[in-house]
Amino acid sequence: MSVLITGVGVVAPNGLGLEPYWASVLAGRIGLGPVTRFDVSRYPATLAGQIDDFHAPDHVPGRLLPQTDPSTRLALTAAAWALQDAKADPESLTDYDMGVVTANACGGFDFTHREFRKLWTEGPKSVSVYESFAWFYAVNTGQISIRHGMRGPSSALVAEQAGGLDALGHARRTIRRGTPMVVSGGVDSALDPWGWVSQVASGRISTATDPERAYLPFDEQAAGYVPGEGGALLVLEDSAAAEARGRHESYGELAGCASTFDPPPGSGRPPGLERAIRLALADAGLGPEDVDVVFADGAGVPELDAAEAHAIGRVFGSQGVPVTVPKTTTGRLYSGGGPLDVVTALMSLREGVIPPTAGVRSVPGEYGIDLVLGAPRTAPLRTALVLARGRWGFNSAVVLRRPEPTS
Repeated sequence: MSVLITGVGVVAPNGLGLEPYWASVLAGRIGLGPVTRFDVSRYPATLAGQIDDFHAPDHVPGRLLPQTDPSTRLALTAAAWALQDAKADPESLTDYDMGVVTANACGGFDFTHREFRKLWTEGPKSVSVYESFAWFYAVNTGQISIRHGMRGPSSALVAEQAGGLDALGHARRTIRRGTPMVVSGGVDSALDPWGWVSQVASGRISTATDPERAYLPFDEQAAGYVPGEGGALLVLEDSAAAEARGRHESYGELAGCASTFDPPPGSGRPPGLERAIRLALADAGLGPEDVDVVFADGAGVPELDAAEAHAIGRVFGSQGVPVTVPKTTTGRLYSGGGPLDVVTALMSLREGVIPPTAGVRSVPGEYGIDLVLGAPRTAPLRTALVLARGRWGFNSAVVLRRPEPTS
């Protein structure tokens, strides 16, 4: 059974919607800048990938605004765009034949911080009744399901930056178990004071002040990453079901997926990323020689970059496959980062072009990777590998194949 991606919805700091985002990525247009939603002058890190041109009332029904966090509003918008792109009208489909599987890493920080402030300053009666669920990791799955009448098997996954790819993998399993269509992916937003402190506390956030040189995965000057908000939601379908409803085109096939977990520190055992790559390739029935491009996790932390570069090298050989990290234009979007990379990879396969890793100039020779720098690289592309890692040991990999031409 083939699982196809028939629609995508993108909400990113450098573009709302697929076409604006893709144009920005190809141009290396960076959507990073100073945080403007609160005073960050007292914090060591001041840059983020903010979505500044999103006006929620233009995209989300007014009745939902009081009960949703910014991350959920972005997720609802991306889901609606993905369904529209897939030419799927939920009202014309069977409700139990449609599921929702999303990932979330931060929860509704902005919403819950605001309500906690009311609790501390005004008392419990002032707290919104929606606080009971608006903060919760599963709320995006629930709100999308309710809005579009999707009552099929649904789930929510939490695996930090790896969660978005894990969600797509779980959506694929859900389809293989008999659900014809699943909306899946991830969106995160935590650019309020509480959320910002939690991110800075990781010790992995870049303290640079130049947006062009702040997030530099695999660069000699890498010193942390820039966080962002947004992500992507995708419509996944059983190929036969998509054909039956008249959808004859797709962005590509989700051909393989795998997740692993790193061993405990000090165990002497290797990290799990290489194993995730090999398992995903085996799941797709492919070998390393079949992969045309790798969309790397690109943590921007030297020791993590080195570990990823070496994992890629052990699978593909030194300089064995083009590698890119387009998320340098958006920042790391936590659960949204992997799905957005999947969308970028699908566009690369469609157009035969690999976007550059914006901002990066000099890669240490010992990394042994062919990182695409400076400008897009044209190439015949059929298969892409997308990688993601989360804090505390999560690893995820998915393999994408370009769709076969229709007769």
